[in-house]
Amino acid sequence: MTAPLAARLLDRVSDAGVMYHRLVLTVGPAGSGKTEAFTDLAAAHGWPCINVNLKLAERLLDLTQKQRAVRVAGLLDDIVKATSAEVVLLDNIEMLFAVELAQDPLRLLQGLSRNRTIVASWPGTFDGRVLAYAEPGHREFKKYSTPQAVIVNAHEPRPLDVFGFSEKTL
Repeated sequence: MTAPLAARLLDRVSDAGVMYHRLVLTVGPAGSGKTEAFTDLAAAHGWPCINVNLKLAERLLDLTQKQRAVRVAGLLDDIVKATSAEVVLLDNIEMLFAVELAQDPLRLLQGLSRNRTIVASWPGTFDGRVLAYAEPGHREFKKYSTPQAVIVNAHEPRPLDVFGFSEKTL
């Protein structure tokens, strides 16, 4: 399952290169093959694969709660810039949804994708129109209608395109 997902992601990376936000979101729950696909792409193309939870936690550890919320976006930008790569894979992004950090994860990823292509693992759902993280009522629940990103659903046989329209409807 991961080889087809990695191939689909590779196809979509070039599509994202012409967009304002060069952002590809790989959407699916834990165990859907996102990490394996990222590992395959990193090995095949030399793209850095960053475990966001790990790298960000290391940098936030010595900061106060208030400092964390203020500095998280800049710290993540520094982590990505340190790679100096044109394509960066971001895996394990759950920390970005922490209520204590007071971030808008999609906006944060879009900001990172202005100067390079970002392929991020989104642990949630996409129904063709609405991108979501967590369930309604959960304190970290987020939903976005028509997200400005190329969406690849880990469970779909074909990728979903910008604003969530599948290729067959375009």
